[in-house]
Amino acid sequence: MKLKYLALVASAALFFTACSANAPEAASPSPAAMSAASPTVVAMQKTIQLIAQNGSGQSGTAVITKSPKGNAVVTVSLTGGKFATPQPAHIHLGVCPAPGAVKYPLTDVVNGKSVTTLDASYDDIAKATDKMAINVHMSAKEIKAYTACGNMN
Repeated sequence: MKLKYLALVASAALFFTACSANAPEAASPSPAAMSAASPTVVAMQKTIQLIAQNGSGQSGTAVITKSPKGNAVVTVSLTGGKFATPQPAHIHLGVCPAPGAVKYPLTDVVNGKSVTTLDASYDDIAKATDKMAINVHMSAKEIKAYTACGNMN
């Protein structure tokens, strides 16, 4: 009986020693292991549908997310239409289809894509009570011709 007891105690001691030796690895998995095993944390975001205007055939989304510093980041993704030159884009006061003055300029849309980090916070944009719209223009020369527009609130 004593022999079985000693064998059991020795096995337990070896098990705990092995676990202790591996404890730092278990407590601090590699970044690659973390990204593979952990669910992705989705940042706060707001998605605006951009609807084709003036027969452009161009539509898509503008996604507003919160940067690590708290700024609003606007990502415009459009499909349809053929536009060879950069297309100006803005957040305007007012609503579609005829928004008013520019509130925030955005980076020009090129090949259907644009990413802009605003000097405004995500919280200010998300909680804004002013009516605003995101508007994409045909080109700098044809700034009054809108190709896509979406109301933010």
